[in-house]
Parts: sequence; structure tokens; C-alpha cells
Amino acid sequence: MLVLTRKPGETLMLGEDIQVKIVSVDGDQVKIGIEAPRAMKIYRREVYEAIQQENEAALEACDLRVLDNWK
Repeated sequence: MLVLTRKPGETLMLGEDIQVKIVSVDGDQVKIGIEAPRAMKIYRREVYEAIQQENEAALEACDLRVLDNWK
């Protein structure tokens, strides 16, 4: 993991088209702004993990035998 120190107003570049800006720091909270292409999906980690769990549960609920018979 790369760990960087940034001050409010400073920006990080991820590749050529993603900018992560430190908007403000208030105690133990850091506000960040992200500029990225609209097609890029950006989630907080806990939201991403919840989506993954829901997707896995939906797959388990499907009857995959139907797909096997389709081949």
C-alpha cells in the first residue's frame, strides 16, 4: 500500500484521468473529492462489499441447472 501525506486543497492523480482531491480535514474525518470518467464506478468500501454480498446471494438463489440444460 502506498501511503501519502496531503494537505487540504492538494490533489493526487491516478493515471491520466482520475483526480483525488483532499477537500478538508476535520478531526478524524477527511473529505475527499474525486473527478473521474462517468463510466468509472466509485463506491465506499462498505457499500461495495454489500453489493458483492447481494450479488452472491442472488446467484445462489438462481437455479443454475437451467443454464446447464441450455448448453
